Amino acid sequence: MYDETRAALKRLGLPDRDGVELGPSSKRFADGAQVRVEIPSCEGPQVLRAVLEEAERLDVRIHRVSQGSGVLLMTDEEIREMAKLGAEAGIEVSLFIGPRAGWHLSPLAKSESGGIVKSRTLGAEQIVQSVEEVKRAYALGIRSVLVADDGLLWVLGEMRRRGDLPADLKYKVSVMIGVANPATAMLLERYGADTINVGTDLNLAQLAAVRAATSVPLDIYVEVPDDVGGFVRYYEIPELIPLTSPVYIKFGLRNAPNIYPSGGHLEDLAVRLGRERVRRARIGQELIERYCPGVLMSKPGERVEDLAVPVVR
Repeated sequence: MYDETRAALKRLGLPDRDGVELGPSSKRFADGAQVRVEIPSCEGPQVLRAVLEEAERLDVRIHRVSQGSGVLLMTDEEIREMAKLGAEAGIEVSLFIGPRAGWHLSPLAKSESGGIVKSRTLGAEQIVQSVEEVKRAYALGIRSVLVADDGLLWVLGEMRRRGDLPADLKYKVSVMIGVANPATAMLLERYGADTINVGTDLNLAQLAAVRAATSVPLDIYVEVPDDVGGFVRYYEIPELIPLTSPVYIKFGLRNAPNIYPSGGHLEDLAVRLGRERVRRARIGQELIERYCPGVLMSKPGERVEDLAVPVVR
């Protein structure tokens, strides 16, 4: 059925259907591993410190942490401290680019039907401001930034290609872009994405199709915050890893408040949420050990070229 269209998709380098038979993936991280672990919503150095302490206590392997409140709402000293903690632990620290429509003067972003634009970059001025944030984060030691607008990603990718931004800067596509199909993933990789957080509600067959269309690592929530779906998918981990390798599995939290933008007024809560995400990662790690012990996970603290570990400034 639909043979002509399916053939046309294949000529474009895309899979012509969804399906777990597209896997297992033979693609790997630079160190040969299939899977890494990401803890999201590390909103500042106090949260990151707590996450690292809990990871040591529970013997959890963490390779990347990400932050959602943005470079804008952190002081220089806080960013330096995040970079220092990440460098000492040998993990990637990815900071969100701050300017976004939902926090600015956009009634559309705040409307019932306009939520799709809330994380987008609003106008040319926010593109300029976003690039300035990337430069600031890099100067303070950060080597990975979260991007939630495909046009901004293209700008950043072109600037890196042309030498206007450093070659070792990594771009992590946010879940808020809403990657829902292989064609979008392929385009984002061409624009400069180094890792892609896919939509939270893709089933295994759809995830396999996205993997077939791109070579960069995928970031996949196995527990999803309520405001982006609220799914708990732990038992899919043994199938998800071989199908989508190389993959970062992410541990969000259901039944938890949205703390963006964060700050001192929410720090105690953010710390408690960070510790619980690590406990959830322990549950995921035990599940991997129980059901798919043969998968290859990157060693914690190992320096490899595709892991954007910060530097100390």
